[in-house]
Amino acid sequence: MTHPLLDLSPVTAVDFARIEQKVADLLSTEQDVVIMQGEALLPLEACIRAGAPRGSSALNIVTGPYGQTFGNWLRDCGADVVDLAVPFHTAVTADQVREALAAHPEIGFVSLVHAEAATGNTNPVAEIGEVVRAHGALFYLDAVASVGAEPVTPDEWGVDMCIVGAQKALGGPAGVSAVSVSARAWERFAANPDAPRASYLSLLDWKARWIDGGRKALMFAPAQLEMLSLEACLERIGAEGLDAVMGRHAAAAAATRAGAVALGGGIEPFVHEAADAAPVATTLRVTDGLDAGELVAKALALDPSVPLVAGGGALAKEMIRVNHYGTDATREVVLAALAALGGALEALGRTVDPASARTAVTETWPGE
Repeated sequence: MTHPLLDLSPVTAVDFARIEQKVADLLSTEQDVVIMQGEALLPLEACIRAGAPRGSSALNIVTGPYGQTFGNWLRDCGADVVDLAVPFHTAVTADQVREALAAHPEIGFVSLVHAEAATGNTNPVAEIGEVVRAHGALFYLDAVASVGAEPVTPDEWGVDMCIVGAQKALGGPAGVSAVSVSARAWERFAANPDAPRASYLSLLDWKARWIDGGRKALMFAPAQLEMLSLEACLERIGAEGLDAVMGRHAAAAAATRAGAVALGGGIEPFVHEAADAAPVATTLRVTDGLDAGELVAKALALDPSVPLVAGGGALAKEMIRVNHYGTDATREVVLAALAALGGALEALGRTVDPASARTAVTETWPGE
């Protein structure tokens, strides 16, 4: 008996190359795009292993937990790392990056997360890119959470390694990811004797065996379901229009923020300034002795479908995240999430104003 998820036609080299071109079109890039057969941590680590040689110097910008992870990888590669850390409730500025590079002219690699879904902030990549370009360093960008929720244009911004995933704003699968690589990044990879080779982490293998070979022979059997799902999500975005998709995410973020403020009851935006808040997810801080994990558990008991999670690590008791991305970037989802939070707060004895929250959402996002 056939099964639609199991009995799939093979993904050919022609199919693979076609889907890579669709990712390149999404990013408006002329750089080489490589689709990698794994969650986005695969190209994120692969780029650092290849681009940060032992003894080199790197600036690692930390605006959330992923920035901390990248610093650990850079140190493991033997790079001399300068961390530029800012409070997670804000964004880094181009002036801060400029000052750090001026203080350390030897820096040749800069790593940045565009939008930290875990903390709900987003960084001004265009302005930072100008600073990094003027300094001459390679620019590495984690755009996994931001792509589809806000503009991501690596060529325009001077990004040398732009890593994207489909599982957030694109509304696609988690098991496949992609990276755009500039010509000078390829040169840096090739000059690094410690860059992964003959390895699942090796981007140089992709360059030599796939790109330089004219994208005619794949190195292994591709994951059919993930590749077809990636193409389907790109086609869905094309049908809706990228601007419309980004508009939904921006509206969801603005409405969630306004609704949470109006709801009250001991929650407030975690990211202080709306301009620093990521459109992919809205983070909220609990106050007055509330426990974020308990509040989320009560909200999910009222409505298990809403995209609410408590923060991780040190923020587990303090932060709530509303993940309004992909197909959840709708006004109905925002209203449902705030209703569940309001019900949970009432159950904990807090005074809330759900009517004002609904009004704030509908006034901020009048209709779809």
